Amino acid sequence: MAEDEEDVFDVSKIGVWGAPGEFEVTTERTIAYASATNDEAKQHVEGVYAPPVFAVVPPFQMLAAASLEVVPPHLMMRVVHGEQDIRIHRPIVGGDLLTSRAKVVGIHGKSSGVVVNTFVETRDAAEHLVNEQYFAAFFRGGKWPHEAGVAFSDHDLDPALRETAPAATVVQGYDADQTWRYAEVSGDPMPIHTDEEFAKAMGFPGIIIHGLCTMAFTSRAVIGHACPDDPERLTRLVVRFSKPGRPGQTITTSLWDTAPGRVAFETANDEGDLLIKDGLAEIAE
Repeated sequence: MAEDEEDVFDVSKIGVWGAPGEFEVTTERTIAYASATNDEAKQHVEGVYAPPVFAVVPPFQMLAAASLEVVPPHLMMRVVHGEQDIRIHRPIVGGDLLTSRAKVVGIHGKSSGVVVNTFVETRDAAEHLVNEQYFAAFFRGGKWPHEAGVAFSDHDLDPALRETAPAATVVQGYDADQTWRYAEVSGDPMPIHTDEEFAKAMGFPGIIIHGLCTMAFTSRAVIGHACPDDPERLTRLVVRFSKPGRPGQTITTSLWDTAPGRVAFETANDEGDLLIKDGLAEIAE
């Protein structure tokens, strides 16, 4: 492609549902997900119901397929996770037969790449909504100086909060084998998470932690602060991924109570770099 040539993104797919897919949830899979994200909540460890970020597992293939369908082939491996918004109607439990479908809702050119926003809904066998999610994929280096469809919902943290003491801070650590464990149970085999040389070829310093694994860590921090005895009270979790984590790092999540049932948070690594910005959680009363 010539240096000044635009990439071709397929805007005709905006608003068009992809083919639905089924996922049969097993208690063993939800417990394995809890283990892969170092989750110690009793309800998750014992498989009473799935950890909240497990919501990304059943629709993952549909979500990826819908997002990549609008992207030119040479950019597909240049993708990083930009933002994720999970809206939980009820927890997932072992034995659920879930059906998910996804559609691209927006494509937005930026100075250093292109954002593709995708919406996915997951329903149970009775066709009741289990969760809804918005996923922003950022294709690094893409050239498409246009706007089409809807942008990701605003969830910016009030900058003044950063100048105040958080209500709580939670320190956690990534294990050396975190990415391999997470890749296996999540169904996300992207080699930037498991292949050192490939990750470097893609411009990273080495293997990086899955963004959704980091999001699962932040869900643990939120639950521990806001609803430790009843994790299913977490009804929404939304994050902006700022920088990828690395195996072996220590991360610290700072949490601020901004209103009844609302928690703002951000997560930094042990070098002070923000991994998660503008985090927002909603907690049912």
